Amino acid sequence: MTAETTPDLVVVGSGFFGLTIAERCASELGLKVLVLERRHHLGGNAYSEFDEETGIEVHVYGTHLFHTSNKRVWDYVNRFTEFTGYQHRVYAKYEGQVYSFPMNLGLINQFFGRSHTPDEARALIAEQASEIDTADAQNLEEKAISLIGRPLYEAFVRGYTAKQWQTDPKELSADIITRLPVRYTFDNRYFNDDFEGLPVDGYTAWLERMASHENIEVRLDTDFFDVAEEFKGKVPIVYTGPVDEYFGSSEGRLSWRTIDLEAETLDVDDFQGTGVVNANDEGVPFTRTLEFKHLHPERTYLPGKTIVVHEYSRFAEEGDEPYYPVNTAEDRAKLLRYRELAKAEPMVLFGGRLGTYKYLDMHMAIGSALSMFDNKLAPHFTDGAALTSGGVDE
Repeated sequence: MTAETTPDLVVVGSGFFGLTIAERCASELGLKVLVLERRHHLGGNAYSEFDEETGIEVHVYGTHLFHTSNKRVWDYVNRFTEFTGYQHRVYAKYEGQVYSFPMNLGLINQFFGRSHTPDEARALIAEQASEIDTADAQNLEEKAISLIGRPLYEAFVRGYTAKQWQTDPKELSADIITRLPVRYTFDNRYFNDDFEGLPVDGYTAWLERMASHENIEVRLDTDFFDVAEEFKGKVPIVYTGPVDEYFGSSEGRLSWRTIDLEAETLDVDDFQGTGVVNANDEGVPFTRTLEFKHLHPERTYLPGKTIVVHEYSRFAEEGDEPYYPVNTAEDRAKLLRYRELAKAEPMVLFGGRLGTYKYLDMHMAIGSALSMFDNKLAPHFTDGAALTSGGVDE
């Protein structure tokens, strides 16, 4: 596609949502698709790169773990990459001890210092949770105690939550948590999905294959708003950037949490023995420690070296990369107003995590993009159906 060629579709953002839209429209409909990406690389927050010194694949924006029970999504992504048999397991460090996580029978036995049968463990947690009735909970702390009891809350929820939200859990809404799962088995697999694994040759190779169709042009280092007038009202647009930014924050900025990542290369073969260890002590400033080489134990690495990343959570400020919607009542009210603006925006569809102000895992973003292709884009380009957004909640 040359600079003089008008694309059939413009996709703003090259994360999994945007690339799925671009790939489907190029492959299935034969459309010329222009993908605009403001960063120097494609792939959004799923982008990864191999460290030259150690050969370790570093997930630049934090650990990304693919899992899904959606057979259509699984079949789709396998067109672009093979997956390892990796199953994610997380551990939680509290007061100098490391526990299996999520909370399960192994953690309960270790934490309380004796063996429990599943029924004994259920009875123990039910007794501790009876301190507060869930219906009477006034804040996150009370809600959590009503679900799992005070001892487990204070060890594994309070400190981590306070660091994640930079707020005392007593000041957080009870609505933030709907449930706190406790497994009364020794199962310590983090996800319960039917399909799970990591791309054999890395995320960036997978993403590049999605964008490799001859009908797709990707322009990096290009801010949509610098070129918006070339396309708005002239060609259909799928916008996956922040919805408030699209409308100039006219209804107020939506609030997000972001993460800071501090990486260091250490002169040891293995720092922590697993990929992710949560830091549950309130006095430890970071929320978790990542060691990427454990995500691909099948690979060969430079001996005597590892890369460790400490992850910190905070509220996003202007210029930060948004990760998780805070989704307060005030945010939800703003979002409703943005949805009304989106409905009136001609030939623009809003999608993805930023465009819908929803936290979407990778498989959810891909599934949502496939639905948008089926229900909006294909009918428009094949049958001339009107291209209306319906708001950002596609």
